[in-house]
This record gives sequence, structure tokens and C-alpha cells, in this order.
Amino acid sequence: MAAFKVMTWNVENLFSPRQSDDNAILQYEEKLKTLVEVINRLDADIVGVQEVGDPEAFNDLQNRLDGLYPHQKLSLAPDSRGIRVGFLSKLALEDGGEIVDFPAEGLAGVPGQDDRGQPDTVTRLSRGALHVAITLPSGLKVDLINNHWKSKLLTFPGGRFTTSNENERARVAGFALLKRTAEAVAVRVKANSLLVDNSDRGLIVLGDLNDVPKAATTQILNGPVGSEIETRGFDRPDKGDDVRLFNLAPLIPIERRFSRVFQGQGELIDHILVSEELVPFSAAEQKRRRPIVDSHIDVLGDLPSITERPSERRGKPGSDHAPVTATFDL
Repeated sequence: MAAFKVMTWNVENLFSPRQSDDNAILQYEEKLKTLVEVINRLDADIVGVQEVGDPEAFNDLQNRLDGLYPHQKLSLAPDSRGIRVGFLSKLALEDGGEIVDFPAEGLAGVPGQDDRGQPDTVTRLSRGALHVAITLPSGLKVDLINNHWKSKLLTFPGGRFTTSNENERARVAGFALLKRTAEAVAVRVKANSLLVDNSDRGLIVLGDLNDVPKAATTQILNGPVGSEIETRGFDRPDKGDDVRLFNLAPLIPIERRFSRVFQGQGELIDHILVSEELVPFSAAEQKRRRPIVDSHIDVLGDLPSITERPSERRGKPGSDHAPVTATFDL
């Protein structure tokens, strides 16, 4: 048997500092130190990260890992803030491309508004989803898609985080939900192209999906219902397994089943979903093999509780998200 470990982590505002700002440089070095400490301690084979601000910062992170992760891939499709997703890997990476535009087979365009509050049509993901592939020592090839979907935290025209106009609040919240829904559909369409009639290649979809496991947007990734983990159908293979993705969230111990604290309340918004090849069915045991899954909420002490103003933590060490890992016995 060979263990394979995957990790997803929103590293929160990893931006290179201005060289003229000594305080920012010190904060940046402290942040890199804490990120490296966690990545080394958890020792995954491949790490999907979100909220990387620029290629220079990503290179700095990789270099401070002292050759442990010689392979990397960074998205070329950041959002307006400049943040994007990436992979660090011990295993060689094959480039699968990016998911940036909403596909015609999904929701090609959804209503939104521009920075001035004018009506607009949204046709692409907030941040490009990044697709890579690896080959495990066992010979199994695994595709991975790293995501960072539209946040539930709202930004109003003019860069405001709050509003006293309840019509505006409802409208902007609706636009955010529509965009996250279209992003979920786009990734599910991509997953379909990788899953259908494919029995010798695994798929892992991971990242910051910005909502909980039972949210409608998150569940779009699942595929046919009825075989989720912790249901009787999970250990009963059927024809729908070919296109299913199993959310590993129920395997996280219940007291640790959150990855961010928002206004004092824990919520699991960082996810790992896998195809049936990663949870193979054992005929001898008459059940699927379950990975070891955890949200490392205490890896750097208690998670901070965030507010509706994410910029308040700019320059802070560590992250406001817990890394989530899954270890597979293959």
C-alpha cells in the first residue's frame, strides 16, 4: 500500500511587499515563515493554495520550502485584487489548462453589475480554476482542479463593504450567489469531461468554494444524489459512480468540521471532493476505502474570527483559513 496526501489551503493575501516599506517586509517574512512551518508539518504530496497575490510571492514560498516541492503551477487568471490559485507538488505536474470563461454547456452568462453599479453580464470565474495532473507511484493518474469561488462577503460599488440600502444589499448578494452558481456549474462541466466513461483515472476537485457542504452551489459538484459519504448508498456501487464526486467533509471529526471562523461562528468552506478511484470499493470488505481527512484548525493556534472587512487582516502572519488534508491508502 502507498499513502497519498493532498492539501488545500487559502493562504490569505500572500502579496510581495514594496521594497521601500520596511514594516511590510518584516510582516511578509513572518507570513512566509508561518506558511512554510505549516506546509512542512503537514507534509502533503501536493498542495493547492488560494489567494496568492503575485508570482514573486509564490516563488518565495516555494524557495523557502528548500526543494521539498520542486514542482509548481500558478494560475494566469487572477481577480481584480490580483489573487489567484496555484499548486506546489512533490510529483511532476502536467498542465491541464485553466477554467476561466463560463462554458456554453453551463451558464454562459449571468446578471451582475460593474464597479459603478451599472448592469453587467458576468461571463467568467472570479479567479481562474487551475487544472493539473499527476501520476502516483502506484501508476494511477489523478487530475486535480483548484478553485476559489466568489465570496459570500459582499463588496458594493465604490469598494464599500457595507450599505444602509437594503435593496442594494439584496441585489448585490443575489449577484454574488448567481456568480458562484455559474462558477460551480463551469467546474462541474469540466469535471464531466474528465469523468464520463473513465475508470482508470482519478479526479480531485478542491479549494475555497466559499460556502458550506450543504449549500446548493457546493452540491452542484456532487453529481447524482444518494451515495454521499455517511449514507447507505456510499458503500453500494451503482451506475452513477462513474460521474460522482464525493465530498470528504463528513470524514472530518465533527468538532473540527470547519475551516474558517466568521463573526464567531465556524464554517467549512474549504473542500476536497474525489472521484470513485480515490475511494475504491473493496469486494472483500463490502465497503469503500475511506481516506483520513482533517481540518487543521489548531495548526497555528486558534483561527481568528473575521468580519465583513477582509482587508483588516492584510499583512497578518498565517491565515484566517485552516488547511484541509486528505490521506488516501492506495
